[in-house]
Amino acid sequence: MDRKNQNGFTLYELLITMLIVGVVLTFGVPNMLAFNQNGRMTSTANDMHAAFHLARSESGRAKTNITICASANAMDADSNCGGTWDQGYIVFVDNNGDIDRSGATETVLRAHDTIAEGVSLAVADDATYFSYSSTGLGRPNVGGNTAISQVVMCDERGNVTAAGGSSAARLFVVTPLGRATIIRDEALIANALTTMSKSCP
Repeated sequence: MDRKNQNGFTLYELLITMLIVGVVLTFGVPNMLAFNQNGRMTSTANDMHAAFHLARSESGRAKTNITICASANAMDADSNCGGTWDQGYIVFVDNNGDIDRSGATETVLRAHDTIAEGVSLAVADDATYFSYSSTGLGRPNVGGNTAISQVVMCDERGNVTAAGGSSAARLFVVTPLGRATIIRDEALIANALTTMSKSCP
């Protein structure tokens, strides 16, 4: 009789393969989750920072008021201020400086849709806008409304030390002059939350 070779895995080979896969998943899945969370946090902070940088530079270039504000309909053609920052925000030419987009000349320069899922925002004084004058400097408290000064961005991890020794959360700060920066110091973020009387997340 002719012999036929049997191809396949032995039970031991299969068990060893499953063991290796299990070890890889044990270490890989948590790291991938943290990588995705860090990516969302970085993207959220950088997008807001870029919007403020655009507003500031454009106000000085165009010699007119530029406002950035929270918007519940940021992606619509008739988008305007109103809503909260997590719903979206717009940067627009605010010719009359009234924190209200109206008229054909008050063009939207940038629109941002809702922020990434899983990211929450704690906003100081629940402020919803910041406006730059034609000189590129901030216009605080327009019409008695408090301008945004600090935003803490965080996810389910909260304000804890992440890889690299920095906080998993982000503190977005805007000075009255309009200079924006992002901070990842755990103690400073904790102090900001205490001052706001808010929590993260």
